[in-house]
Amino acid sequence: MMKNFSNSPLHNNQTPNHIRDWNNKKFGFLSAVLLRFSLRGYGFCMASLFIFCFGSLFYQLNGGPPNILLDIRQYLGESTYLDDHGPPAPRVLPFPSQVVYNRVGKCGSRTVVILLRLLAERHQFNLVSSDIHNKTRLTKHEQVDLMRNISNIPQPFLYTRHVHFLNFTRFRIEQPVYINIIRDPINRFLSNYFFRRFGDWRGEQNHLIRTPGMKGEERYLDINVCILENYPECSNPRLFYIIPYFCGQHPQCREPGQWALERAKQNVLENFLIVGILEELEDVLLLLERLLPHYFTDVLNIYKSPDYRKMGNMTGTVRKHTPTLEALQVLYHRMRYEYNFYNFIRDQFHLMKKKIGLKSVSRPPSHQASFLRDLSLRTPEPLDEDEELETDLEDDDWLGVCGS
Repeated sequence: MMKNFSNSPLHNNQTPNHIRDWNNKKFGFLSAVLLRFSLRGYGFCMASLFIFCFGSLFYQLNGGPPNILLDIRQYLGESTYLDDHGPPAPRVLPFPSQVVYNRVGKCGSRTVVILLRLLAERHQFNLVSSDIHNKTRLTKHEQVDLMRNISNIPQPFLYTRHVHFLNFTRFRIEQPVYINIIRDPINRFLSNYFFRRFGDWRGEQNHLIRTPGMKGEERYLDINVCILENYPECSNPRLFYIIPYFCGQHPQCREPGQWALERAKQNVLENFLIVGILEELEDVLLLLERLLPHYFTDVLNIYKSPDYRKMGNMTGTVRKHTPTLEALQVLYHRMRYEYNFYNFIRDQFHLMKKKIGLKSVSRPPSHQASFLRDLSLRTPEPLDEDEELETDLEDDDWLGVCGS
């Protein structure tokens, strides 16, 4: 069979050399076009780089972007495409973001709570202050409910309430960081004794509203008689007050003794970021600012401001006076576990100041036996208007006697 070659290139008088020349011409033309575009792109990149460098230099020399860029930004708005269409940026939480202040009554907690209200507004953290002041001991069910409620507060938060230490990990709930402040035990007792009877300078009838069921004979009971004749209010277990706040909810935490003391110390070392002493309150505030800046930045300046100082003018407990030396010595012996714990906290607090290198602004007095003589001058009165009232004893039982 014969093949038809009428349409082949060779039939049209074209040789392979002709084809090769044509291809070379096409390749040369494409190379020239690509080279032209490459040079143009290179020039464009170099020009962009020059403009960027010049703009950056202009930005730095003039301390900011040109006004025209600011005008354009203001006209277009501050948002970007990602702001409007992308997922919101994750919020970076401070560490720690869960703080509990289980404040001890008559240890300056009102002072700190007022400061926290000002700080929460300034630093945008959630402050939750419980209005329950007379229930420090909880059933197991109440403990779980309270811990779950605390854990559900939007972070960062600071929760505060008069309540004995709660062990969150026991119920498999994330443990928050604890903070607290305590006070010389006898000084705390004296402040509470007279405050319950006579209130403070904010109002003459303040104490009647606070303790309406207190009988006149009890209200005007001489504190020396209360101590030396061993009235329940001036004896154990009523004097065993500070340690349970750190020991916890175990029933044995309320029994004056070595077990509760050691457990309280252990909890302080394992669960409390800081436990300060009221006698060195300004140093406590400085340490809180250093350790928890998201919560306490600028707290000392607020505390020293004239406007804040005015709040404390009417909060001094009225009719407060120091018992006799004999009565104080008896009281000191009954509170020996409380003083063991107080001295432990004071030493830990001083050690923390030393480790951090904090220059103390407080001048704590020496803790010698002579401190009993001028005990009432030791610390300023806190603003504890929401003091937890000790209601363990019935009204009819206050004249009874209990062992020391």
